[in-house]
Amino acid sequence: MNALESLRISWRNIREHKLRSALTTLGVIIGVAAVITFVTLGASLQADIVQTVAGGNAATMYVSAQSGDSTGLPNLGGGRPVFTEHDVQEIRSLQGVEAAVPQSGLAASSVTFQNDTVGRQWVTVTSPSYFAVRDQAFVAGGAFQSGKREVVLNRPAATMFGDENVSVGDTIGIQRAATGETINATVVGVVEPKEQSALGLQEGPQPQLYVPPDPFYQRTVFSPTENENQRVYGRLLVLAEDTGKVDAVQGRVYTYLGEQSDARQLKPESYDFQVTTQDELVNQVQQVSDTFTAYITGIALISLVVGAIGIANIMLVSVTERTREIGIMKAVGAQNQDVLQLFLLEAILLGVFGSALGAAVGLGAAFVAAEFIGLPLAFRVEWFVVSIAVGLFVGALAGLYPAWDASHIDPIDALRYE
Repeated sequence: MNALESLRISWRNIREHKLRSALTTLGVIIGVAAVITFVTLGASLQADIVQTVAGGNAATMYVSAQSGDSTGLPNLGGGRPVFTEHDVQEIRSLQGVEAAVPQSGLAASSVTFQNDTVGRQWVTVTSPSYFAVRDQAFVAGGAFQSGKREVVLNRPAATMFGDENVSVGDTIGIQRAATGETINATVVGVVEPKEQSALGLQEGPQPQLYVPPDPFYQRTVFSPTENENQRVYGRLLVLAEDTGKVDAVQGRVYTYLGEQSDARQLKPESYDFQVTTQDELVNQVQQVSDTFTAYITGIALISLVVGAIGIANIMLVSVTERTREIGIMKAVGAQNQDVLQLFLLEAILLGVFGSALGAAVGLGAAFVAAEFIGLPLAFRVEWFVVSIAVGLFVGALAGLYPAWDASHIDPIDALRYE
């Protein structure tokens, strides 16, 4: 019996038992759909995190002091404040460094524009070159000037005050949460949003305000090198002159921090310096995301095991029901390998149909879930191919024993079977 004839007979048997076949493939459909959904969401989450933490120029490095049990990823809101103004200036003067930008945060209990007030906001304290280092484009105006009561908003922040949008030249009031003091600042620029929810759990980019250290940020420590109080920051952004110098600059920054910096004396002993490049960030994010995705996908694979058991079970039932048919086939000349091929093809067809339909269902579920939680959909086309391969494997594995059992039925006993 040739393969096409076996395929035709297998397809006919599947069509004659539509409901049973559909219920049999349900386990495979659920399993493949779950795997495709979680893999797609994992890829989407990974893309969202990479865009968040690694946004900026390719030659950018993130300098922070972190505890030994941290993940190694930079704290987007700023780490432990240990970097003095002296450290910023020294790193800025290192060979191959184009810019060194300090960053910390200021908690505002409220932000007011005209008669509208918005509660608690996190204000980023940094220098004017921050926007160039982070590669943020200005929609209107430009960067603030150090030492002036000026503020830059991102687009969501400019539109968060009810019906009135903030424009360049307007004045807003920022109330410091620590002291209750309100500082009136002039809006000098509006930028495209860069920071987004790293887990994609919020609807779009969030409002963000940027101000210079003077006069907004008053946190200071005693600088051991300069013998005076200086402002202290939780994070530095270092921009190399070009991408080819990133590794060399990274080494120089590590050397300075470990041998000459104020930060080495200010940080706790359990903390280590991290100078993370864009490539390292992406690799770290991918490792964390891949581990999470693999864990969830492993759980989803249990459904595939259930689906395989379902196919094996129904194929055994089919062998029992068609015992007399098998006897007739052997009586007219069918060989053991012909019967084996017939039942194995039927099991494989069930597996392939289930996996193909499951992939389509999984993609649809991933799209709906990504839209619901605000993730950019990042589907990997190769998973469609993988799902078909899984269907072939599951079908072949589940149908192997029933097909072998059918092929070894004695034709005399089969013809007597009622």
